Amino acid sequence: MAVVAASAAVPCTSSLVAAVQTPPRCSTSRVSLFKSMIAVRGGNTTTILAAVVTETQTAKKVKESRKNDEGLSTNVFKPKEPYIGRCLLNTKIVGDDAPGETWHMVFTTEGKVPYREGQSIGVVPPGTDANGKPHKLRLYSIASSAPGDFGDYKTVSLCVKRLVYTNDKGEVVKGVCSNFLCDLKPGEEVAITGPVGKEMLMPTDPNATIIMLATGTGIAPFRGFLWRMFFEKHDDYKYNGLAWLFLGVPTSSSLLYREEFEKMQGDYPDNFRLDFAVSREQANAKGEKMYIQTRMAEYAEELWQLLQKDNTFVYMCGLKGMEKGIDDIMTSLAERDGYVWADYKKQLKKGEQWNVEVY
Repeated sequence: MAVVAASAAVPCTSSLVAAVQTPPRCSTSRVSLFKSMIAVRGGNTTTILAAVVTETQTAKKVKESRKNDEGLSTNVFKPKEPYIGRCLLNTKIVGDDAPGETWHMVFTTEGKVPYREGQSIGVVPPGTDANGKPHKLRLYSIASSAPGDFGDYKTVSLCVKRLVYTNDKGEVVKGVCSNFLCDLKPGEEVAITGPVGKEMLMPTDPNATIIMLATGTGIAPFRGFLWRMFFEKHDDYKYNGLAWLFLGVPTSSSLLYREEFEKMQGDYPDNFRLDFAVSREQANAKGEKMYIQTRMAEYAEELWQLLQKDNTFVYMCGLKGMEKGIDDIMTSLAERDGYVWADYKKQLKKGEQWNVEVY
């Protein structure tokens, strides 16, 4: 802040009212003018004292995202005016002996629902609830890359598990939206909202290490990631880093998109690592069930080393329970090197390197 005091003598006959104008404003500073006038009657002059205070404001620096968010579209369609797409394909992608049904479905968008890998769409199921009001939308992570499964930017895909459970009264309850989606036939309509979400967007750095942690249908955004990295050709993007996917499921018949991922691993062995954790069929050396955190513990030292690099990005999607297990793995490793894991993770989040979407 700069303060300038000025005095001036001007002719005056009996009294003088002096007006001092404030300088024009500019984009980088605000000028405040405080004025004090002393009128001396009976003399030839009046002394005017003026203090000019200039406050220089530093323009707020806009944080530049490290994610692919340039030109991102959000909320193009809302619940009251959704986009009406049609089902093109709906197929079960788990074995008959798998615990529960999971379906992969493709809807038309005609290019009117532009999305990025890692975003979500909303689905408004038809009908009304118990109070006679329209059903509320449910959000689902998009399971396709931006060009879509057909590569023409005119479709969107989802990975949905049919929700069926028994309540406290012994009644079988079916999830409204998941059952609607899993029962869709080709040609039938679906009300779509969105797209939404920035948390799970891919990093822009084509040399980044991207660690993906998924349980069940949490694999959806990572299928989009991996298609962009390994199945598609882009003029402005060629992935040269390390992609490492950990997928946790209860049985081997529940391994979603297994053939796709194994083909990627075979075609790009230097860029793609793949680890499954099948809890009901696999165990570690101690005889413990193989959950995703159990599998990660086998690579704990390597993962910790990767997490200390500025271009490593972690993405977690699926059941909330896995987050604590992963924290437990990293806590002791961080402490060994003089870090508090909770604080270290906060810094990773601040740098967009730790991204979580769990339920």
